[in-house]
Amino acid sequence: MQLVHRSLANLLSRIYNQSMPSRSDRPPNAFIRQLPKAELHLHLEGAVEPASLLELRKIHGERSTLAEVESLYGYTDFQSFLMAFKAVSAHLRGPDDYELITYRLMQRLKEENVLHAEVYVSVGVCLFRKQDFPSIFDGLERGRARGARDFGISLLWIFDATRHFGIDEAQKVFEFAANYRDRHVVGVGIGGDEVKAPPELFRGVYSYAADQGLHLTAHAGETGPPESVWGALNLRVERIGHGLTAAQDPDLIEELAQRQIPVEICLTSNLRTGVCKTIAEHPVKNYFDQGVMVTLNTDDPALFGTTLSREYQLAQETFGFSDEHLRELARNSFEASFLPAEKKLELLSLFDAAAAR
Repeated sequence: MQLVHRSLANLLSRIYNQSMPSRSDRPPNAFIRQLPKAELHLHLEGAVEPASLLELRKIHGERSTLAEVESLYGYTDFQSFLMAFKAVSAHLRGPDDYELITYRLMQRLKEENVLHAEVYVSVGVCLFRKQDFPSIFDGLERGRARGARDFGISLLWIFDATRHFGIDEAQKVFEFAANYRDRHVVGVGIGGDEVKAPPELFRGVYSYAADQGLHLTAHAGETGPPESVWGALNLRVERIGHGLTAAQDPDLIEELAQRQIPVEICLTSNLRTGVCKTIAEHPVKNYFDQGVMVTLNTDDPALFGTTLSREYQLAQETFGFSDEHLRELARNSFEASFLPAEKKLELLSLFDAAAAR
């Protein structure tokens, strides 16, 4: 889909409406807006809105219009989506840029009543671009600290390696994660092209990360077959990102349900990248009904024109999730988090108190 030049509000509305034929034009209802939530599959770079990117370009001394910036957000399939993600990331330079986008993200999370988020940072891309990542991480942490102070949001980092950059590059990312474990870095993952770089290649680096006490995630079953999800489980991951193609393997669904491996579902993402052709084909409700521990997430909200409340609304309006079901999904998002036990119990208590009203 080609994005046309228009105001940001109209742009995002058009993206969302074209991707969601079954969604009404009503905004998310009060129950969904007020429901306390956590988000576990959220890419920092994919959350940079065009208005923020325009601001950064002006700070960098570049002449640009909002329409020119918005054109970077266009794509037609998964591969061109990766190129759009790369184009947006290319405009993030020094630590001040990363501080700004982190703070803006936390501001939007507050508006969505998100109490906790675990945010992927594309460390592999930073290293590929020869950026000074220690300085960038200082900026990330400044933004996180400001956001925590101003908005009361809990945020942890997950360092993401770009799998098609290779094993050695993933090792570098995971080593950074190990070095920053005492600075709100909680885990590692691999994103990118599953087909080019299946999970089996990364056994050694995942063993290293586990030995360092890091939590383990992986994008799996987004564009790859069910075997990709099995491969991720063999890496001892604690959560599966997307898991869309797991629906093709009943034994795999049974395994996920029995072991209660959380699956980070990203409805709009799967539709916009074309890996799921229609919303009716998405297996989220079947997963839920079969006992899989499902969470709802936005993935790259600025690139997909969505919010977490809209993801909950989409699940309810399309698949008939009741309010009680949505409460269960929201509670799952806290249960499946990588928070320390005491902090998790604290947020679950807040959630239970709010959900009981």
